[in-house]
Amino acid sequence: MQSQITTLKNGLRIITADFPQLESVSVGIWVNTGSAYEKEDNNGISHFLEHMSFKGTKTRSACQLSEEIEDAGGQSNAYTAREFTAYYAKMLKNDIELAVDVLTDSLKNSTFPEEELQKEREVVVQEIKQTIDAPDDIIFDYFQETAFPNQALGRSILGTKEKVRSFNRDTLQNYLNSNYGAKNMVACAVGNVNHQAFVKMIEDRLGDYKTDTNFVSDEQIYKGGFFTETRPIEQAHIALGFKGLPYQTEDYYPTMLMASMLGGGMSSRLFQEVREKRGLAYSVYSFAASHTKSGMFGIYAGTGANDLKDLVPVITEELNKICNDKFTDKELLRAQTQMKASMLMVLENPSSTAEMLARQMLIYNRIIPVEEMVARIEKVTLDDIQRLAQNIFSSKPTYALLGAVDKRIEYDELQKLMEN
Repeated sequence: MQSQITTLKNGLRIITADFPQLESVSVGIWVNTGSAYEKEDNNGISHFLEHMSFKGTKTRSACQLSEEIEDAGGQSNAYTAREFTAYYAKMLKNDIELAVDVLTDSLKNSTFPEEELQKEREVVVQEIKQTIDAPDDIIFDYFQETAFPNQALGRSILGTKEKVRSFNRDTLQNYLNSNYGAKNMVACAVGNVNHQAFVKMIEDRLGDYKTDTNFVSDEQIYKGGFFTETRPIEQAHIALGFKGLPYQTEDYYPTMLMASMLGGGMSSRLFQEVREKRGLAYSVYSFAASHTKSGMFGIYAGTGANDLKDLVPVITEELNKICNDKFTDKELLRAQTQMKASMLMVLENPSSTAEMLARQMLIYNRIIPVEEMVARIEKVTLDDIQRLAQNIFSSKPTYALLGAVDKRIEYDELQKLMEN
């Protein structure tokens, strides 16, 4: 894959990767802002702005914004994460300029009409309620808040019902003015695309976009702790976490490999021990979540009320094992092969490739060659993994429980189990 990069005078970076054999193109604008860059009094504004950006501009109604894309057979959407917001579309190759026009119009010229604000506040409130009603979803909000208390990184991406209902046109415009600037934006197109033509499309529409932002990012200090909520449901949901690593660290790839070996697939240790051998859970997995200044390593499982006290010691025993005894060469090779295969498969999907390229540019200010990523994966040793495990699992745990959790292991008991 060959990518090209152009930076406009205002700092906006433009990336393309041409796949001339395709009939389509995936195009989007990624902004380096999200809930981790909000203030406490406007928590949820990143997500709400993403919703409202498609609710009418100076020249298009909300209906026209969606109809113009879909009339051409395309698809458009957006999402908000803790440190990123994305606006994207997938179109046939000859309709790329339409996609660019609609996306940039939504981003630059939204009017935030009052009647749409009233409706969308309640739409987002319904989204919040839906999340709260899904225990295997909301537990991660509680988990994040427990790991990073009283910090933007620990707050919900959606915000609260009360805050969302307080947002108005001024709230949105103030956030847009403070957190959106050309220097923290990337436009990316992957598929059947000409680089210079795409650059001109973006420059014509966003070449005069303001350069800088004026927000100050919050701290990202992992603290850990305990959260529990009893609900009258069938399962006990558990999220167990430890201090992880930020994106820009030499141990980024070892962390991802450790997550894969520990609980990343059907052959992983947690899946085999928890589900296959003991039948203690249907769903169990581990994950590594990195952020700009911090990170978290976590394990999730859903189990029955009577199995919770058996499940937690099994998980902690597996964590202690990899601190005291190395994974095997076979496990490492499998994880390395899986990670390389997953990365290469992403490159067969234009939308996923666009996402990867844009995020790399925002995080590292460069595109990382595939050969470099493969080399870094292959470089990881069993000693690296064991050193990393000893470091991560010696940190203060984050322990979140939700559901049928009356027969739980308490936080002090968990800490003792981790000392073994």
